[in-house]
Amino acid sequence: MNKPYRVMPYPKLRRILAMMYPSVQRKPMIHGLFEVDVTTARGLLQAHRMATGESLSFTAFILTCFAYTVGEDTSLQACRKGSRHLTLFDSVDVALPIEREIDGQSQPIIAIIRAANTKTFRAIHDEIRAAQMGQATQVWAGFSAASWLRLLPMVVIRVGWALFCWLRHMFPPLQKHYGGTVGLTAVGMFGKGGGWGIPLNDHALDVTVGGIAMKPGIVAGEMVIRDYLSITLSINHGLIDGAPAARFAQRFKERIEKADFVSCL
Repeated sequence: MNKPYRVMPYPKLRRILAMMYPSVQRKPMIHGLFEVDVTTARGLLQAHRMATGESLSFTAFILTCFAYTVGEDTSLQACRKGSRHLTLFDSVDVALPIEREIDGQSQPIIAIIRAANTKTFRAIHDEIRAAQMGQATQVWAGFSAASWLRLLPMVVIRVGWALFCWLRHMFPPLQKHYGGTVGLTAVGMFGKGGGWGIPLNDHALDVTVGGIAMKPGIVAGEMVIRDYLSITLSINHGLIDGAPAARFAQRFKERIEKADFVSCL
């Protein structure tokens, strides 16, 4: 008799992620939801594809705008160093979750785009594509080394994770190396229409890129249909105040809408 269900393995990598999530839920996070007009950027990307046959990553464009905006005020990517000090890194290392097939199942891994505030849109596009193809060297070792993680019992991994959390709290370069200084998650690529995501955050500043919806907007005094991207800005209020977060959001929005990184291709 056939059973009306099937049983499949719960991947160890997924169990490790589930173990990690509670540590980030204890942070005093504030989430801001806003929309950005991406009509110009999408039009330029489409024109580039029509002219050259090359499809450039929209996520790479948003990540480039994000990294350059953070680079203007590095206090937005502060890391705690013990209880009395903060560490401010000059370079912006963006942690980007991507999907890759491991052992026949789609698994999330973290690709870290190092010094993204110094790289071109095309260079970041190439890095993301390489990470998706399994060719990146900046993928977080804890995820890419899933083969040796499978050899360790979960109790050992839990103790190791607790020790790692303490170490990165005391030595911020460890956090920068393994987790980046800020994070960007793109969920809009998996569906159509507008919508926001409220993520689990592990940085002082994270951005979640949601869906794109067509809505009426005012351009040059006339109502026209525009493409609006839903974005969630998540900040650790223990490290970032509301005023610098608001200034960041405004500058980030302006940079996306001007689409200078696309127009200079």
